[in-house]
Amino acid sequence: MDIKNTMNEKNRTIGTLGAISIGIGGMVGGGIFAVLGEAVSLAHGATAVAFVFAGIVALLTAYAYAKLSVAYQSRGGTIVFIDNAFGHNLLSGSVNVMLWLSYLVTISLYAVAFASYAQTFFSPPYPAWLIHLLISLAILLPMAINLVSASFVSRSETLLVVIKVLILVAIIIASAFYVDLERLSPALWGDTLSILVAGMIIFVAYEGFELIANAAEEVKTPVSTLPKAFYGSVMIVIILYVLIAVITTSTVPESQLATAKDYALAVAAEPALGQFGFTMVAIAALLATFSAINATIYGNARLGFILAQKGELPKRLAMENHRHIPTTDVIVTAFLSLILANSINLTEIAIIGSAGFLLIFFIVNLAAFRLRHKIQANPIILIIAILVSGSALATLLVHTFNSNPRAIIIFITFIGLSLLFEWLYGTMVRKHLFQRPYDKVS
Repeated sequence: MDIKNTMNEKNRTIGTLGAISIGIGGMVGGGIFAVLGEAVSLAHGATAVAFVFAGIVALLTAYAYAKLSVAYQSRGGTIVFIDNAFGHNLLSGSVNVMLWLSYLVTISLYAVAFASYAQTFFSPPYPAWLIHLLISLAILLPMAINLVSASFVSRSETLLVVIKVLILVAIIIASAFYVDLERLSPALWGDTLSILVAGMIIFVAYEGFELIANAAEEVKTPVSTLPKAFYGSVMIVIILYVLIAVITTSTVPESQLATAKDYALAVAAEPALGQFGFTMVAIAALLATFSAINATIYGNARLGFILAQKGELPKRLAMENHRHIPTTDVIVTAFLSLILANSINLTEIAIIGSAGFLLIFFIVNLAAFRLRHKIQANPIILIIAILVSGSALATLLVHTFNSNPRAIIIFITFIGLSLLFEWLYGTMVRKHLFQRPYDKVS
């Protein structure tokens, strides 16, 4: 083994459990606390089935990520996969910008969820200014933490992941004795289309597994560890979400969940644990959403830094301070998230976030199929993943066009902005959009 490989091995400090925890932490962030009520409003007694549908899309896409992560071990993750598959052109550049924008949407989703749970500690009726204040604090405080001590983000995440999962497991166990199976009867299910749409709207609760790819350079024995991490984390979270959905829909009347849709999980803890359970879940939601915002600002700032280094975002974003913190990226990420979170409601944010990641994952599945020989992937599985993720996106968009056209307009605007920015910035600033060789990672 040469010196380079020896040093590379020394830098690999993440084992199988560590890699799985990254995936679980990315998924069990604020998503489940934010979108559970949305799922119940559409799928009703079949909310658990909706989570299974969304989980299947995630699991199929995890196959592509596992294969690509082994072949292209880079902290660039998704953007490296797309560049290697399609070269550096308008498509890949726009998708990379779209990925950056999608993380802004998830920060907004977590911030709105944070405010929804935080307001329960105040007496109703809740004034509009209180919600906006709580949303803003949920973004500004993590921004300050990222600017002062980036290492605190990574050190605190593992502990917070354990706390979040333990609280959710405790609620599942305590509530198991209060399950009313009649509320899960197929007679109380939504129609098939509504169940599928519910699954796609809540898909944003699964998107975090791709963060494992960004840590691939630091994973021990990546050939065996990365697939275990992707499949293991997604499977664990599917089981966790399904159990939570069963507990929620079978222990609390749907009318009560509809009234408290934005903090449905806290209400679901009341039958077994009373006000203590409500408060415990509300605190867990605050921890989960706050830590998710903290980690996503951290990750998206560094994604912006990488894109700026590649020439896909303005050069000003490719600067770090003396502590290697991309301060401009952190501030820009927080500022844009503030605008989104304070101007779009929870339902629209969930739809836009899920649609954004479904589109990106559809393209990643296409990238894996194009690179199938190099990454030694099964083409049949990839074709199924392409068809399923593409159909899921189409189903969500068609339903949303009829039920919430404003969300569709915002989503199309995001795509248009990504294409327009890449085209204008590439042709007018970089002036070598289609000629610049893209980075390959061996």
